[in-house]
Amino acid sequence: MPSRISAELAHLARLARDGGLDLSQVSLRVKADLLMSTPHPAPDDLAAFGEMATALIPGIDEATAIILARKLAGWRHLPVPVLTALKARGGAVLSALLRHGMPLTPVEIEDLAGHDDGKIAGALAERSDLSATAVLMLVERADRTIDFALMGNAAAPLPRAALDLLLARSREDAAYVAPLLARRDLSSAELAPLFLFAGPERRLAMLDSLAALDSLGPSERRPNVSSDMFAGWLALAADDPAGAFTALASHLGGGPTLAQAIEADRSRDLAALALTAAGASVEDATRFLIRLGDEAAHSVERIFAVVALMRSVRPAVALRLVMQVAGAPLPSASRRGQHQPAMDPSGTPARSGATRPESSISASEVLRKLGLARDRG
Repeated sequence: MPSRISAELAHLARLARDGGLDLSQVSLRVKADLLMSTPHPAPDDLAAFGEMATALIPGIDEATAIILARKLAGWRHLPVPVLTALKARGGAVLSALLRHGMPLTPVEIEDLAGHDDGKIAGALAERSDLSATAVLMLVERADRTIDFALMGNAAAPLPRAALDLLLARSREDAAYVAPLLARRDLSSAELAPLFLFAGPERRLAMLDSLAALDSLGPSERRPNVSSDMFAGWLALAADDPAGAFTALASHLGGGPTLAQAIEADRSRDLAALALTAAGASVEDATRFLIRLGDEAAHSVERIFAVVALMRSVRPAVALRLVMQVAGAPLPSASRRGQHQPAMDPSGTPARSGATRPESSISASEVLRKLGLARDRG
């Protein structure tokens, strides 16, 4: 008999002798341990255990029921009536079954994802067999404990709709950031809204991913901010920073959402990116940031950092990034026609040739080839 089981049996025997434990509970736990220590339990023994357990489980104390649930949940020889009796206890017993591998069908998982008891849903969030639908149902509960269980569950998928909800919550609760950035199954493009919190390598990967996406579906070229408009922003920067941020955000089409995000970011990285997106030169943008007169403006190290950031990103990519960080929609581009000369040498009667086919390659395929779709940043 394994030493672990021997020690537990000795402990139970002492409790029984001292009158501190119901002997029916002792016998149930002993029988369970003995059967689980046998590689191939005899059918008669399993049947006898099933009959004994279903009779005793409704009356045993919760602590014993939880211990049994932890032990038996994933045991492949567990008689169905025993599992049913444990499930019927509900509460902490059902949570223990869920956490320790109780077999569930996809339909059962989704039913439990909508369970009224938040602790049941929280236990479910730790499982490795969650479907994308179940994950979305759990995230939609807006329960912080469940959110963190899901983010920490590397085996659970995070469908786009669920990820968007979690990213939105990270803008209000910074504690969400670390577990999301720790997910190795999410691409740098998907995590771009967390750019301000990412380290140098992850930031570079995010910028590369967004640049690749922009090359596949270029956003509409926005006119650079005029000198007169920029002069107005510069005048506001010293006396009314919030007004300057509002004007900048309005120019980019981000509205109050973007303005508030720029104001809240004390590093001024977001302001620098927004100025880049607006087409301001690095020199002009630096003047604007210094004119703000805040802590970042008085830090030589910070100014050098934002200058380096502005020089590393194109305006179109900066626009994508600031909108994602702020949670604002990217301004839609107007449809532009494409002129094709009548004498295009690829398909004229004089120079016959196969016309260039429309590219059918998808964004994900290109990113995969570039090694960016699932980069590790």
